[in-house]
Amino acid sequence: MGSIITVVIFVLVIIGGISTYNSVKTARVNIDAQYGQIENQIQRRADLIPNLVNTVKGYMKYEEKVLTEVTAARAQVAGAKSPEEMAAADTALSGALGRLIAVAENYPELKADAHFTELMREISGSENRIAVARKDYNDAIRNYNVTIGTFPGNIVAGLLGYTEVAPFAADEPAHAVPQVVF
Repeated sequence: MGSIITVVIFVLVIIGGISTYNSVKTARVNIDAQYGQIENQIQRRADLIPNLVNTVKGYMKYEEKVLTEVTAARAQVAGAKSPEEMAAADTALSGALGRLIAVAENYPELKADAHFTELMREISGSENRIAVARKDYNDAIRNYNVTIGTFPGNIVAGLLGYTEVAPFAADEPAHAVPQVVF
């Protein structure tokens, strides 16, 4: 009778370990999937940039610096190799787009252009999608960090070398209150 109880306990421990491992692994894979969505949405926005730049070029003959900044920031996004690099590149692209939009305010005929208006609507939609993707990514990270930080996940995670992942965070300038000047 004692050997049967020992075998049952052993089998339950093995099943629990496998289940916990699967939970940890699933949580980690979900982080990668959610990061892929951030990349997808940032790439969608980046793909709109050449059309926006070409539309704006016809109107902004003296604003070459702003257009160059947008193009360079888009190239940074394309070259990002890690979540940290992607966050920095995304911040640079958002800033460059903000400067482009501010300069566009000086060109009423540009603001009235239907193609420009549609592109700005698409880019705005992309910004919203990026925000949602970041939230989902951070939720996946929180779930993973909780899974590997609580019992019995912490035992399996420790044995397999899983460590906590830092969430997608805004750069320090994003925390500053924007100043609106009229």
